[in-house]
Amino acid sequence: MAAVTASSSTTWGSAWEAALTALELDVEAAERMLALDHIADTPPRDPWAPPVGLGPLPAALGDRALALLDRQIEVGRRMAEAADLSRRHGRAAQALRSGAPSVPVYVDLPA
Repeated sequence: MAAVTASSSTTWGSAWEAALTALELDVEAAERMLALDHIADTPPRDPWAPPVGLGPLPAALGDRALALLDRQIEVGRRMAEAADLSRRHGRAAQALRSGAPSVPVYVDLPA
């Protein structure tokens, strides 16, 4: 088993910090969209893919990672609610558009 040097330990921690920062930026973008009740005009960057070769999460970053996971779960829940509401609004709007045009039932005549 190879010994972990201070340099490789620093690089390992830095790589994990960068990965968590990238995830936090994605969560912040989703939170902003939810707060504005608007989907961004520009498409999101490429979907997140797990970095290769990071190894186990450093213990010092455990709390940060757990807090990020909690935020991701909450954003996912809120996005699911927003999607459901959007589908219901879409169905209601479609029902209004697809109804047959109304025809007058009564005609007013001068007395």
